Amino acid sequence: MSSIHDENPTFPTKVYYSAKRSLSRHASGGNVLIGATMLALIVANLPGISDLYNDFWNQEVRLQVGSFNIFSHAGHPMSMLQFINDALMAIFFFTIGLEIKREVLVGELSSFKQALLPIIAAIGGMIVPVGIYMLLSSGTDYADGAAIPMATDIAFSLGILAMLGSRVPISLKIFLTTLAVVDDIGGIIVIASFYSSHIEIMYILYALALLGVLLLGSILRIQSKIFYLLIGTGVWYLFLNSGIHPTIAGVLIAFCIPATPVFAPKKYVQMIRKSISHFNAEDDELLNRRSILNKDQMNWLKEVETASDKVISPLQDLEDSLHPIVNYLIIPIFAFANAGITLWHMQPSAIWSGIGLAIICGLVLGKFLGIFLFTWGAVKLNLAPIPDHTNWKMIASIAMLGGIGFTVSLFIANLSFGGLGAHGLELLNNAKLGIVVGSLLAGVLGFLLLHHFLPKTPCDEPED
Repeated sequence: MSSIHDENPTFPTKVYYSAKRSLSRHASGGNVLIGATMLALIVANLPGISDLYNDFWNQEVRLQVGSFNIFSHAGHPMSMLQFINDALMAIFFFTIGLEIKREVLVGELSSFKQALLPIIAAIGGMIVPVGIYMLLSSGTDYADGAAIPMATDIAFSLGILAMLGSRVPISLKIFLTTLAVVDDIGGIIVIASFYSSHIEIMYILYALALLGVLLLGSILRIQSKIFYLLIGTGVWYLFLNSGIHPTIAGVLIAFCIPATPVFAPKKYVQMIRKSISHFNAEDDELLNRRSILNKDQMNWLKEVETASDKVISPLQDLEDSLHPIVNYLIIPIFAFANAGITLWHMQPSAIWSGIGLAIICGLVLGKFLGIFLFTWGAVKLNLAPIPDHTNWKMIASIAMLGGIGFTVSLFIANLSFGGLGAHGLELLNNAKLGIVVGSLLAGVLGFLLLHHFLPKTPCDEPED
């Protein structure tokens, strides 16, 4: 039986490059995320400053022309916290959508056979934590938060994996990256399905019409990123006021972004060679001088610039441009705004009872059991092979690392309890504590297990 490697000899290189790029992006962003989280916990508990911290997130945000404020919901201005969770996080989900589309086209999800094992593992890692949470919360006032422990935070988990460096087999990196991407898809489906209310049909119809315009632009191979971003902003505003959570708009807009460039690389190389050849006829001494370019030189360089814009697809260009903004700005701001837990008035038992316990058990126990058992079952049933150069101890370690559910878990907790008044805020605070403690436990245990079970010498990796 031929393998996927035989069918497509370039596939391992593509997958390795994709996983390595995701690892470097999210791992470095994970360090900033940890810093923002620690700062939020400190500031939220400093006397005098904690009140300023909490009051700041209630300030109104306006971007207004006349009486129209784009940052408004049902006629009311957004608070700073709503702006972060509904507007900035829509950009975060937009980049997730871009990443999912790329992975489906050319990355780890482009081969069903290659992606099947982490897909099964991710499904288990969503079902079991939700089941454990539902079991522990049955009949309580926090039962609606069952989706909180289903997420795996890609920035934190890949950040910890990066700390172990070249000891981590490439196949294990790919397994965790793909699992995290599928987890993101599950989170998106849950948000779209269970966190929508008071649906306004006309807003949805208008939004669908604009999405149709974006799809038409993609079919017609319109490359202008401004075209997609401006119309996409309109889609986001309509979703915001339609009752469907606006972060879903970010994902749908991303799926409309063209992934095919205007020029194939061969044509691009031919064009720039032609443009550069003009400079070969120029005097070397003149080219060495720092002077204003003449008209012909300007035109030659403009041709190179235009060709460069047309050989990179809008999808790849936007993904590369937005990842630093998301990793180093948006996600840390989200963490700083949402991870501030006031500990002074909280009973220590909040960690080991109620919603806190349900979330901790879901993240630490549920994610571990779900990922590991579903992976083991898929391999034993010959649905997919275990990743190369790994063993069950390594898979168990990755399963534990999957219990880091920070960013999306906080996001879903806000959706679950943020609008329920004073009691909802109490539940939210306890949920945040459970998320932080559960993610911390999963991260520390996952790191220690990996450190113990990974090979002591670096794994061989293919050349870049």
